[in-house]
Amino acid sequence: MDDVITGEDSLKEDDVSATAAHLKPLPNPPDALESLFREHHQQIFRTAYRITGSPTDAEDVLQTVFLRLMRRESDGYDFAPSPAAYLVRASINASLDVIRSRRSDPSVNLQEIEAETIASLTANPEAEHEDRELRLLIRQAVATLGPKAAAVFALRYFEGYDNREIGEMLGTSQMVVAVVLHRSRLRLRKEISKYLEKQHETQK
Repeated sequence: MDDVITGEDSLKEDDVSATAAHLKPLPNPPDALESLFREHHQQIFRTAYRITGSPTDAEDVLQTVFLRLMRRESDGYDFAPSPAAYLVRASINASLDVIRSRRSDPSVNLQEIEAETIASLTANPEAEHEDRELRLLIRQAVATLGPKAAAVFALRYFEGYDNREIGEMLGTSQMVVAVVLHRSRLRLRKEISKYLEKQHETQK
């Protein structure tokens, strides 16, 4: 689990950027937020898409992030350590909220949501199905972590930041980041091993 998890099942990076480029800001946003939207909306969309695996959910996350900022306008904004870092964290948190809501809503079929991003079947449909299930499992498992652990894991394995960068973004040390990642990996490995054992049993 040392590689970056892109979560991009059918949309390539250029396609994601093209999709994000056509998204429009909220109606009548404050000038400061409109500038932030134009500068950072593609990054927010990409982050949300990597985590949720759904372009529709990624658009919803993008809107949610800026709606929350609009509601806080009267209180002022604290974008420490930087607007880009703040918005990536906000995108991660909103994306994890989406995944958690899927888990709590029995009417939502997770596999159908994931299938929205599959353009066509591969030469090995069974392998594609298992890989899709595993990606879903990882997303769901990450959503069960505490807020800080989930953010650290997503920044490292979905976004590809190193421990130093994550520490700077979250206002903590590299050592703390390393410890949180270690504990998170152990927990996720347990969840994934349960899935692999189940797959092994069904194939006997």
